[in-house]
Amino acid sequence: MTPSPVFEAGRYHFPQPAARPVIMIGSLELPSRYCLSPLAKYTNLAFRRVVRRCGGLGLGTCDLVNARALLAGSGKSLDLIRSTPDDTPFAVQIFGSDPVIMRDAAQFLQERGGMDAIDINMGCPVDHVTKSGAGASMMCNASSTVALVQTVVDAVSLPVTVKMRLGWDQHQLTAPRFAREFEQVGIKAVAIHGRTREQGFKGSVDLSGIRKVVEAVEHIPVIGNGDIRSIPDAARMFERTGCQAISIGRGALANPWIFRQLEEWELTGSYSPPGNFRQRMELVRLQFDLLNELDGERSALIAYRRTVHWYLKAMRVKASLRELVQRAQTAAEFHAAIKIIDDEGPLEGTRDGILPELQVPVPAGPVERW
Repeated sequence: MTPSPVFEAGRYHFPQPAARPVIMIGSLELPSRYCLSPLAKYTNLAFRRVVRRCGGLGLGTCDLVNARALLAGSGKSLDLIRSTPDDTPFAVQIFGSDPVIMRDAAQFLQERGGMDAIDINMGCPVDHVTKSGAGASMMCNASSTVALVQTVVDAVSLPVTVKMRLGWDQHQLTAPRFAREFEQVGIKAVAIHGRTREQGFKGSVDLSGIRKVVEAVEHIPVIGNGDIRSIPDAARMFERTGCQAISIGRGALANPWIFRQLEEWELTGSYSPPGNFRQRMELVRLQFDLLNELDGERSALIAYRRTVHWYLKAMRVKASLRELVQRAQTAAEFHAAIKIIDDEGPLEGTRDGILPELQVPVPAGPVERW
């Protein structure tokens, strides 16, 4: 049974891992073995930059991008792939079922530049993706899927990775076979979410299923994903699966310091607490300011409404104060509302102390696009 961390002298103490492997994705060396999963509507450039400032992130990935829309010049798709010099290493995740379109999208991304890897989505469970033959439905068509992946790998010099689930359902657990064949055609890493498409986000992650994927490959790193919201969760993932790296989505939204904590744990066997209420409020302001800088005041207010509402609700801010933020029509009004919230503090805990553990609602909350 995994022990609980001990809190002493302002830090949590937890047995550190025996090994700290260097993770290579092709020729790309990651600064840590902790990656940010793609979260629909949430892992935009502003959020990735906020997480990077908290420290410890090894690889960031954008929300999944429709390859066909990207080639058509969709403004939304082009916005999704934006990056900045401080947003690195960075991977763009694309989805589609047509090998020619996927090949052309990968070549477009390489020519455009600004990213370090291209990721193929084979795990998104939502109907509008799977009904087009993309996302998790690719796990039902072995020969055509491997051929598509090889087409993309052969078309670019950037390292190509794949994200997938264990399979379509419990009767089609195809991930180990795919991982083995993907390695043979040149994929540089595989990320695996420990649920099937049929499960969605219900039930528990099957760590033994992830272990089978790890055992199926010879050299490439396997990145484990699912239900990692704390250092003990990460330790359990490493111990039971043998994976070399992990990817975190909703856990990072609730605690953007988790990557720094994981790095501290690996190096010292102890780690600092996540940010308190006041520090979280600083990140709320920072993310809005980064959005404002990118897209202007009006677009930032509209784009941030869903996210900031979820942040403030998770931080135990009372509904009447959250409504002040939702009604803001200018950046000045937004910052004035945030100041009122900052002055009043949360319903539980204190501004400067450790907050109660934040809960991430599923499926009503952010959804990882695996």
